[in-house]
Amino acid sequence: MTQHIILATGAIFGMLSVIFGAFGAHALKKILSGEQLQSFEVGVKYQMYHAIVLLALGLNPEYTTSAIYVCFTLGIILFSFSIYGLILSDAKGKKMRFLGPITPIGGLLLVAGWLLLLLNVL
Repeated sequence: MTQHIILATGAIFGMLSVIFGAFGAHALKKILSGEQLQSFEVGVKYQMYHAIVLLALGLNPEYTTSAIYVCFTLGIILFSFSIYGLILSDAKGKKMRFLGPITPIGGLLLVAGWLLLLLNVL
């Protein structure tokens, strides 16, 4: 995995988290319940945290591997984006329940990315 790909991925996820955060704070505030908005914000926060990790890894290639990159990237997509889908579909009255089991898979991938990073550093 090249540094450029890792940095670009981190930048894209970071940019999207700012966009989604603003969308949630302004447009969705009117249509989501407090609990739904809080869940949406969890997705945004975890996306941003891991975007920053990808940027740090892209700047420090000696600490990363393709497996770490894949775990963080797929983890963000499965975790955060499934939360977005669940919340937005629920707000429209057509909750996409199939996304429910995907969220913890994404969370496990994020945990796996951290574990692989730890093992790589040690």
